Amino acid sequence: MKFELAVTDSGSSARAGVITTDHGTIETPIFMPVGTVASVKGISQKDLKEQVNPDIILGNTYHLYLRPQTEILKKAGGLHKFMNWDRNILTDSGGYQVYSLADRRKIKEEGVRFKSHIDGSYHNFTPENVMEIQRLIGADIIMAFDECTPYPCDYRYAKNSMHRTHRWLDRCIAHLDKTPPEYGYSQALFPIVQGSTYKDLRKESAEYIASAGAEGNAIGGLSVGEPAEEMYVMTEVVTNILPKEKPRYLMGVGTPINILENIALGVDMFDCVMPTRNARNGMLFTAHGTINIKNKKWEDDFSPIDESGATYVDTFYTKAYLRHLFTVNEMLGKQIATMHNLGFYLWLVREARKHILAGDFASWKNKMVQQMNKRL
Repeated sequence: MKFELAVTDSGSSARAGVITTDHGTIETPIFMPVGTVASVKGISQKDLKEQVNPDIILGNTYHLYLRPQTEILKKAGGLHKFMNWDRNILTDSGGYQVYSLADRRKIKEEGVRFKSHIDGSYHNFTPENVMEIQRLIGADIIMAFDECTPYPCDYRYAKNSMHRTHRWLDRCIAHLDKTPPEYGYSQALFPIVQGSTYKDLRKESAEYIASAGAEGNAIGGLSVGEPAEEMYVMTEVVTNILPKEKPRYLMGVGTPINILENIALGVDMFDCVMPTRNARNGMLFTAHGTINIKNKKWEDDFSPIDESGATYVDTFYTKAYLRHLFTVNEMLGKQIATMHNLGFYLWLVREARKHILAGDFASWKNKMVQQMNKRL
């Protein structure tokens, strides 16, 4: 994997760059649609590619390990072939899913023992077997196994957890060093900065992660319930330390406003279920604010969903029609909303890139944040 940094914005820390892997180029900043179980929920691969047009999507190690299981993925020739996706894929570590199974898992130095949410069966994740699982899934970018702390989290627990994440990283690297990629193309490992919302821990973790010399770096343990301002403070602490010549990935973030504010702090990569999950609940993101399409006010609004939208559904369907689909619980409504939201998120990061390259990102970002922070 290669990363070329093209421009850093003069009025902020925003960056425009290009990541190159064996599956193609990724122009940054980038948003990665979440394809948890080998599918971005509510949209076909054809529409995803032709309408939303992301350079990279995300798969989930925990879910893919349980279903369809890594043996099936290996027989298929890896996740790219299994889901017929010829662009880049990133897989997370499973650490966040294990964190979310608080009542179903036990964390020890060796790894994590957890109970499947599907059938209650017991499984173990260790740094070594999580690397092996991600080898078999075959993503272009893979995550080190980490422990994601809850919010709020007491200082002592956060510190112990952070050090465990660092020890697990060393084991991940050692395992990858002795095992080749499975399908003949390279895989880049991203370690993950932890430390909850404690500045000294975040600083220590960022320094440790930077010293690993990986091809890119991730920031974990944020967007887990802390106020947005705390997220921004922690992100800035970390981006001031992580090497400028490597891509930076802020995991699980976030709203369109969160994304722009974190781009301004020097983050290059994002993922979040919000555009697809909120779409299924009738919430649409636009450049001028959010729309709850279920509201009665749209019942007889025959204007396009979003006249300046990025995908064909935005001008092909009306707000009244989309509201009707949600009212009668027709699955097409959720599909339309999903395409719109994903299209908007990709439009947003690409507009951000244009303004970084043009040198006016900071003023554009401030205007967009103000516009988007409205309910329509």
